[in-house]
Amino acid sequence: MARYLYRRLAFLGLSACLLLFIAGSAFAHSRSAGGSHAGLEIPAISHGEMAVIADYRSGIIALASRAVDTNEPFRRVLNYAEIQYSYCVWGRMPGSVTDEESPFNECAHAYLAATKAVLMAMREMPREATAAGEIISAIDIDMARRGLALITCQFSGEAFNTADIVKPNWSRVPLHPASMASLSGLAALFGLAVLALRAVLRPKAQSSE
Repeated sequence: MARYLYRRLAFLGLSACLLLFIAGSAFAHSRSAGGSHAGLEIPAISHGEMAVIADYRSGIIALASRAVDTNEPFRRVLNYAEIQYSYCVWGRMPGSVTDEESPFNECAHAYLAATKAVLMAMREMPREATAAGEIISAIDIDMARRGLALITCQFSGEAFNTADIVKPNWSRVPLHPASMASLSGLAALFGLAVLALRAVLRPKAQSSE
């Protein structure tokens, strides 16, 4: 019985991984070939900046979400930052921020560039300026301490646009061991959850017969 469950779990895990890969390949990232620029432009962010801003992202977004003196451009960039974050698997993929070869690195640049733009905009808001200034000072200190200011990568000079969602490069996932291992683990957990659910529902179905 245990061997059967193990094989079933492995089968479900591999199937889920295959489905993720096929679905991802169907929507493989092609932004570099040109995207829509009908939205608001978001300035580029360096690889060094994003490595530090990632540590402050939750605080920046929380402050921005409570902001009172906002305008439409600010809200659009904030919305883009949150949408882009979800497209990048909520920053959960290993190496998405630090590894230039990660299939999730460009989409991480996008949500962190938007996060930085939101932070810089809050410097001009009367009620949020003090808190935003404190975060900016902390980021500056961290960057100087870690010597990250001049570190760049292939996406460091790339500006973004609120009308152009950057998706992970799914076709490169099988070539990136850390990402593949993480997705395989998620797929295995999904398979285990399905088995557990079936085990719970089966007695109920039998008792109702």
